[in-house]
Amino acid sequence: MKTQLKLAVGPLQYYWSRVEVLQFYESLRDSCADIVYLGETVCSRRHELRLADWLEVAEMLDEAGKKVILSTQVLLESGQDLTTLRKIAENTRYQVEANDMGAVRLMQGRPFIAGPFLNIYNAPTRDLLAGLGAVRWVMPLEMGRDTLGQIQSEGERRIPAEIFSYGKLPLAFSARCFTARNRNIPKDNCQYVCMDHPDGLLMRTKEGQPFLTINGIQTQSALVYTLLDQLHAFGALGAEVVRISPQSRHTLEILSIFRKVMDGTLGLAEANDQLLPLMPEGPCNGYWFGRPGLEMAA
Repeated sequence: MKTQLKLAVGPLQYYWSRVEVLQFYESLRDSCADIVYLGETVCSRRHELRLADWLEVAEMLDEAGKKVILSTQVLLESGQDLTTLRKIAENTRYQVEANDMGAVRLMQGRPFIAGPFLNIYNAPTRDLLAGLGAVRWVMPLEMGRDTLGQIQSEGERRIPAEIFSYGKLPLAFSARCFTARNRNIPKDNCQYVCMDHPDGLLMRTKEGQPFLTINGIQTQSALVYTLLDQLHAFGALGAEVVRISPQSRHTLEILSIFRKVMDGTLGLAEANDQLLPLMPEGPCNGYWFGRPGLEMAA
């Protein structure tokens, strides 16, 4: 099953200032991205933009011809979080990416994107969510190409997949805020210290090797996951969308490199040479090959 790949900008994982967020999405108006995911998915204490602000950004991008999708929060912790979730689910203008089963339930059978945190690891689970309204699913970040191919060849509801193809991998969520803990301050008085780390706070081993990235209640990979040289295989795996996760610098250049490779106007060797200097840390792709995630296979 081959498809024409589309390029998506995933939801913003970090806490940037209001001005920086608005400037970033303004820059996407004329970018080569086809799809833009919007909304706070990590922590509701990040309040620089409220839902009303995200909807204004959505309208601006929609008018620029981008496909806008509203992403829901992964770990809900309060009544206000649930209220925001309900408002997102009730909107009738923009498609929704459901990142927990509560969001799936609130969609009540209407079309949605099954986010990577719904943990779809087999065809029956994908078929179940497709029956509940999913029109596309984002493969779990630790999944490899062989498992993806197997799932896409089985079952009765073979909806297209979306593949996280660039960025630090969001591996886990916790009720604790690790960034606040690093400053010895409580989560309820975190002083919004996440804003001091626009690409997360890198942790290193005693030997100085990159280990993990702390991003509030989210734990990410230290290295940058990249599947730039695997794009040629996506179509045969039933994938429809290539997801790029935003970073504080060079996102537009990264989008351009991926687009040129997808269009066949830039060779892989040259593309990789251009991409590596734009990464905040070194590359990895191990999960794709069924190997330890921090490995980088040629």
